[in-house]
Amino acid sequence: MNDTLRNTGLFAIVGVMILITGFSQSWNSALLILNMGLISAIMALGVNLQWGFAGLFNVGVMGFVALGGLAAVLISTAPVDEAWAAGGLGVVTALVMGAATIAGAVLIMAKMAPGRLRTLAVLAMLIVGFFLYRAVFDPAVQAIEAINPAQAGNIGGLGLPILLAWPVGGLLAAGAAWVIGKTALGLRSDYLAIATLGIAEIIIAVLKNEDWLARGVKNVIGLDRPVPYEVDLQNDPGFVETVTGLGMDPVTASSLYVKLGYSLLFTSVLIILLVGAQLALNSPWGRMMRAIRDNEVAAEAMGKDVTARHLQVFILGSAICGIAGAMMTTLDGQLTPGTYQPLRFTFLVWVMVIVGGSGNNFGAVLGGFLIWFLWVQVEPMGLFLMQTITAGMADGSWLKEHLMDSAAHMRLLTMGLILLLVLRFSPRGLIPEK
Repeated sequence: MNDTLRNTGLFAIVGVMILITGFSQSWNSALLILNMGLISAIMALGVNLQWGFAGLFNVGVMGFVALGGLAAVLISTAPVDEAWAAGGLGVVTALVMGAATIAGAVLIMAKMAPGRLRTLAVLAMLIVGFFLYRAVFDPAVQAIEAINPAQAGNIGGLGLPILLAWPVGGLLAAGAAWVIGKTALGLRSDYLAIATLGIAEIIIAVLKNEDWLARGVKNVIGLDRPVPYEVDLQNDPGFVETVTGLGMDPVTASSLYVKLGYSLLFTSVLIILLVGAQLALNSPWGRMMRAIRDNEVAAEAMGKDVTARHLQVFILGSAICGIAGAMMTTLDGQLTPGTYQPLRFTFLVWVMVIVGGSGNNFGAVLGGFLIWFLWVQVEPMGLFLMQTITAGMADGSWLKEHLMDSAAHMRLLTMGLILLLVLRFSPRGLIPEK
């Protein structure tokens, strides 16, 4: 069997599993799995750029995804005029002062000769700038958060279509990646992993605690949608007449219509990013990145700027994760910072890349669909399995109760088992790098 036929068969198997879900459970469930699978595939594609192309061990994926979610709020929600009048100017002024403080410290480091005097000057600049920043920032934030905290308590956004938030989410994540990369990419792989995980935790902590920005843990709900609302479709006589003529319930049909709309949008984004990643992989730049990944010393000896190339691919991969984060927040219709759990979901994305095939873009996409499907379906499958096993046991039996309670742990057990099996029998993934 040639590689093309085999790889097509693997994608077909995943497609058949989603279709079986539609026939055996509901098409709403199947389309929800498909939509989250598309978003997961995009995240895996971003991580594959960093790890598969360049060998960068980034475990701060959720930080960049969260920045994409923040972009959806800042772009699509309406501005809170009272909050801007109360403290908007103060916040902007404080942020400019903070940036000026950092720029001043960098300028001192560049202009002054190394020594104790330079160290004292940098410390003085940072300390004075910090206190001035807080003197302006804190009162402005308190004024903003006091404006109708039950409904707002934040500055709002720009009131633009939420589709614009997807590229903006990528740009926001790319900007954060540039700052992180300039400071952390000189670290070895294990230290880079620790640094990126810590930075992701910091980003998520800021989203949870800075209520003036995106309401923190109070969440932002009712975000703009790029597809119609179900209730609007149900009140549309033309839509109701069409679906009734097809023998469908208008309520169910409206939900399927909306989910199909999301599927088309997400598929378009995935295709664009996949084509771009394939072009990059097969270009001289892609061959150079793989050469750097395989032997940094040899690549540097040939005149390649390893640090600059690492920064490039780190920014690109993080931008893709930011786009995926904005898409996921759009699908949910709300921003809930408490759901961004770096260790849990970063682990899941890495399993997608490893199982699918590190260094192969199609492998990353396959892993995204397959692992997300299993993540959603394994627990009900495990519950059905335990019910079947314990069908002949007496009610109240300690063994039956123990086995039924164990079904809740099937997800993590299955993820670990799949990872072990793939690493044992196909260590380069289901669709390995050529």
